[in-house]
Amino acid sequence: MIYMNMKEENNLAFIDEQNLYRGTMETDPKWRVDLFKFRKYLSEKYDVKRAYYFLGFLDEENQSLYDRIQESGFVIKFRRYNSAMKSKKKGNVDSDIIFDVMKRLYRQEDFDKVLLVSGDGDYMMLVDFLIEEGKFKKILFPNKDFASSLYKKMGSEYFDFLSNGDIKKKIEKQKKAP
Repeated sequence: MIYMNMKEENNLAFIDEQNLYRGTMETDPKWRVDLFKFRKYLSEKYDVKRAYYFLGFLDEENQSLYDRIQESGFVIKFRRYNSAMKSKKKGNVDSDIIFDVMKRLYRQEDFDKVLLVSGDGDYMMLVDFLIEEGKFKKILFPNKDFASSLYKKMGSEYFDFLSNGDIKKKIEKQKKAP
């Protein structure tokens, strides 16, 4: 399906992988995002030219996953860790995403708006700032249960749920036939 916008924009997407994964795989029923379909959806629906996929840390055992993410059109960003701390850390990339967005604004990089994929309330100050600056497109929550209550005051034009039937149908990985 083709989505029509009046003016094509040059938007950036920032995906919090842990939020996306938990918001789809820790639900009932569980479901997987097809990364190729998801990247196409972001491009066609929201004019996302570059999509950054933030992961907790590099683990060589997951190389095939990293390959799939990149082949789908995402730019992978890994959180930096001291190798001795790897087992004690979770994949919290919130500050990395916030810093990356703010650095791009500070350097006045050429883009129109930011789209976030997360339900984490830690992004609320960033979202408020981006709205004030006219640089916010939307936040896509994996599902209603993974949307922080901090976002309740925002107008519905600023958020959507990937678990909504029409969106989920477009981006869900189809189960292989037995």
